[in-house]
Amino acid sequence: MKTARTKMWVLQHAAPETLGTIASALRAAGHSYEYVRTFEGAPVPKNMEGADGLIVMGGPMGVYDHSRYPYLKDEMRLIETALKEKKPVLGTCLGSQLLAAVLGAPVTKGKKKEIGWHPVTLRKAAASDPLWKGVPPSFMGFHWHGDIFELPKGAVSLASSLTTEHQAFRWGENAYGLLFHMEVTEPMIRQMTETFADELRQEKLSGREILQETSQHQPELQKIGSAVYGRWAELLSCRSPRPFMMT
Repeated sequence: MKTARTKMWVLQHAAPETLGTIASALRAAGHSYEYVRTFEGAPVPKNMEGADGLIVMGGPMGVYDHSRYPYLKDEMRLIETALKEKKPVLGTCLGSQLLAAVLGAPVTKGKKKEIGWHPVTLRKAAASDPLWKGVPPSFMGFHWHGDIFELPKGAVSLASSLTTEHQAFRWGENAYGLLFHMEVTEPMIRQMTETFADELRQEKLSGREILQETSQHQPELQKIGSAVYGRWAELLSCRSPRPFMMT
């Protein structure tokens, strides 16, 4: 029996922040996707009709920047609709903050920005999570955020870092928020360092150093990300997630 093909809406907030390796996982599972480039003026869909799931990517704005980016309210309404209809939701960076906010959790500025390569530590709950079981308990993640969120009521915290208490969470069976980036490729990171160069200067960080570290850490992160995103895509197909294997 063939698996029914599903379609994802993908809310994109900045040119460099595409699906990255998530796209490969979706295609491998037989799913299609359509970008909604809100940063270019594309309207947010009014409902989830015609889409079986929702992916919300990162961006330089904050959840609270409604006056500058009015479409954020429309995005939050769409996330709420997807949750009510029990359609899968995957939020990355800003996307995880929007998901947390929709679920009633405060989103605020952190004590300092977390940018570049920093360790991520999985919590005990990750060992039995459908997406994360079998993944190494600690690995280098890629980060680019200044805001943090509290854990939404009823959610399960899955990961943390030295700077940020909640780096990933699951709400229900198929809604996940990841504050750090696993989807990034080297070209994406290079474009981010160029596009957000002013922010790096303000934080006294070197884009060149970030790219040098990328060659060291990105291959392992991509393997972990491919496995996690692949499992999420398989859950959409009602298939059992594959075992995790590091080669």
